[in-house]
Amino acid sequence: PAATREAIRGVLFDVDDTLTTHGALTAAAYAALEALRDAGLMAVAITGRPAGWCDHLARMWPVDAVVGENGALWMRYDRATRRLERRFVADDAARAADRAKLARIGAAILRAVPGTALASDQHYREADLAIDFCEDVPPLPRAAVDRIVALMQAEGMTAKVSSIHVNGWFGSYDKLAMTRMLLAEAFALDIDAEREHFVFAGDSPNDAP
Repeated sequence: PAATREAIRGVLFDVDDTLTTHGALTAAAYAALEALRDAGLMAVAITGRPAGWCDHLARMWPVDAVVGENGALWMRYDRATRRLERRFVADDAARAADRAKLARIGAAILRAVPGTALASDQHYREADLAIDFCEDVPPLPRAAVDRIVALMQAEGMTAKVSSIHVNGWFGSYDKLAMTRMLLAEAFALDIDAEREHFVFAGDSPNDAP
């Protein structure tokens, strides 16, 4: 309804297979982001993609901020000061220690589940492990995806399935938790109190929160 649409202040959206089509960002989708910005609405990408991608998205796309690695971080580019603001759940030392464990767990999963691979963007990740089950490898059956999830959980990890990867990390955060933090810290907004002013679009279990 018009009254509901007119109350919207921001659009929060997943990237892979939500904003993109068959893995590509179309001209129409990018133009839609520009139209949101020009209309004065907030646009925030909320993705499982890595910190390295988020740096690019925050700087180059017509978005107000990016939440990445399923809630491990947020980034925001201040165009007035030309400064990238970054916020991580874990500090540098904790992330470095976790990456060593993630490398070990990733290698074990590849041995245990034939046909899997580390996500091609794994090298650009700060806090999570992404196992590819259909992006750059032939699609695996659901049983294989469930096996990846179980192996991650057995290591004490949180595991979430996206449309292309199984992502695992240490900690209880998720996309919504970091979105709450981003909006509070960078924009002085309480998303729970103002939930009628925001919409979210996503397509996979990691978007469910």
